[in-house]
Amino acid sequence: MKRSLILALVVLYLFPQNVKSQDDGAAIAAVAGGLLAIGAGIAAVEQMKEQAELNATEWLLTNHPEYTQFSLKTLDFDGKKLKDMSATSVITFKIQEFDIRDDEPELGSKRVLFGFTSFGWINEYGINFDKIQWFLIDSQEWMNMMMAYTKVASGVTDENRLRESLLDGKVVNRGVRARNGENIEFYKIDGDMYLVTDYSPEMKFIYNERSLGIYLKETMNLIQIGRGDLIKIHEFFFEDS
Repeated sequence: MKRSLILALVVLYLFPQNVKSQDDGAAIAAVAGGLLAIGAGIAAVEQMKEQAELNATEWLLTNHPEYTQFSLKTLDFDGKKLKDMSATSVITFKIQEFDIRDDEPELGSKRVLFGFTSFGWINEYGINFDKIQWFLIDSQEWMNMMMAYTKVASGVTDENRLRESLLDGKVVNRGVRARNGENIEFYKIDGDMYLVTDYSPEMKFIYNERSLGIYLKETMNLIQIGRGDLIKIHEFFFEDS
């Protein structure tokens, strides 16, 4: 917010000082008002980010008291606008345990916490956490999820090949790029086409060209994880493996 106010003052200062007309005055006011609105939007998103991370931490402490030394950070919110966040169907948090060795943190096991949202989860008061379902997974569960997703997205059924490619390679927009093995190509389908697999008693996975869809059976909500976020999660679990 402070940066936006400073920028507004700079714009006002640089505007020709001999401009007296009503139109130019309105233009200056519009520029300043726009900058203030941008600043307010950035502040609102940052506040929601802090609120989401606080609530995720509270959920973890309540439901998993065995976690006593950990870091927690959201993958979302950074660089996003308020209207983008209101359309978000999942908030993703990176969690990593650590120990203190010689007064320095030594990083340990990783988890990802999904907060699946439903309609109305953002309102004029901020985030309504009653409209969020939480799912905590480790790297093995993520691998199982990615294998099921890659199967339906590519038609490859050889589980050894799938696992090796996912562990060794990199998930990209069009498939899995293996460093030492054979690439796995995803089907090229239209944006209104869907391939579905029944993953668990709680979820179905849906593949289309843009995202991983997760259908929650209990709430009958379809959640979409964008390909970019999917790549970030996979790299978080396996980039240092």
